Amino acid sequence: MSFNKSDYNYSLPPELIAQKPVEPRDHSRMMVLSSLEKTLAHKNFFNLPDIIEKNSILVLNDTKVIPARLLGNRVTGAQLEVLLVQAVGKKQWECKVKNSTKLKINEIFNLCDRQIKAQLISRNQNGHCILKFDYKGEFFEILNQHAFAPVPPYIHKARVEQTDRNQDLKTYQTIYAQDYGAIAAPTAGLHFTEEIIQQLKAKGVEILTITLHVGIGTFEPIRVEDIRQHDMHFENYSISKDVADKITEAKSQNRKIVAVGTTSVRTLESAWEGDQLKPGSAATNIFIYPPYQFKVVDQLLTNFHLPESTLLMLISAFSDKEFIKEAYATAVEKQYRFFSYGDCMFIS
Repeated sequence: MSFNKSDYNYSLPPELIAQKPVEPRDHSRMMVLSSLEKTLAHKNFFNLPDIIEKNSILVLNDTKVIPARLLGNRVTGAQLEVLLVQAVGKKQWECKVKNSTKLKINEIFNLCDRQIKAQLISRNQNGHCILKFDYKGEFFEILNQHAFAPVPPYIHKARVEQTDRNQDLKTYQTIYAQDYGAIAAPTAGLHFTEEIIQQLKAKGVEILTITLHVGIGTFEPIRVEDIRQHDMHFENYSISKDVADKITEAKSQNRKIVAVGTTSVRTLESAWEGDQLKPGSAATNIFIYPPYQFKVVDQLLTNFHLPESTLLMLISAFSDKEFIKEAYATAVEKQYRFFSYGDCMFIS
């Protein structure tokens, strides 16, 4: 068994990196993989209700993406870009700040069209800045009015135009998002429409929600060749007792558990203890890669992921590494759209 990061590399033409989602959402393409039979088929996302078995349980991650990219200026006029990472105290956030080495401790600067004043309190061991904010009104409302969705770096547009900003705030969010906490979208959920959800329910698919607030680990590359040496960042999750009990019972009845996205997979696999799903709130840094043995999830809906990413390693563990390589090569050949705003695959 090889644990080399380079084993998860592949060649991707840049033009296949989706810059915007398809409209409507459920018209994205969907590759359907059978791990057992080693077959793949080409469908659209709106075919999902035909593919998922009746009596399955579909698990969604209902985290809500924060407008986490804040633009601003130092007193000198120099431009700054701040990415919120996580709240660490009253009006204090851990942040990634571009060109932060030029900032001085206790320096105050403006963000979000001068609606927020930020003061650099300290820097932590990750090189991130601890900023204290001062503002009038409701924080997330200010962000909705002036900040930007944290679309990933491979989406090339600077997104500084107001039309782009407004569009991303809507499209980089699932239709079932509930509580602010994520700094990246659970992108497999972006394909869902209310019509698809109603069709699934009508078929007899039970839809349950859990929460994992997607963190900075989504942006962080693996910097070691031996993937076993990689440390995942902790992310907070919560599972209600009702949902935990239903999934535990479903597993005992051999009903299919279908996870929407790698975030749902990581939450479910982290919370399984013995023969049941444990409810409550906790943090996980679980890193899933071959030859991990899955305890909860039977089927997976996921987007196409970056080369050498932890997410690609997870789906390689869920299916078969060589089969996933073949599927990705086919996706490139068939010109599927890749990454956050791209197409998806359904793996069983």
